[in-house]
Amino acid sequence: QVQLVESGGGLVQAGGSLRLSCAASGRTFSNYVMGWFRRAPGKEREFVAGISRSGMITNYPDSVKGRFTVSRDNAKNTVYLQMNSLKPEDTAIYYCAARTLYQDTAAPSRPQDYTDWGQGTQVTVSS
Repeated sequence: QVQLVESGGGLVQAGGSLRLSCAASGRTFSNYVMGWFRRAPGKEREFVAGISRSGMITNYPDSVKGRFTVSRDNAKNTVYLQMNSLKPEDTAIYYCAARTLYQDTAAPSRPQDYTDWGQGTQVTVSS
């Protein structure tokens, strides 16, 4: 099991940027693929970014493609989510998630495919 702690959320105006961080501890971080999800009030949890074990493979849904960038630093046991051109509809609690994979493949996009979750960080985008 890996422990995950998100940080970097806050209040930002539409068009602004935020960078979220997710610090991991407890296991070998490079064995884990990482995903970022969000949950807006009254909505289902939504995948927003994934990154492979090495960081070489990233994937995004169309709703954030071109605006969000996921990266990781395995030496620091941290994954990041850079969010640019934020919109009010990006308002949500953002979670990072982890699961082990034997191969360096794309991160899954379904929340049920992840075994470990952080507590979340609130992102609010004002219009």
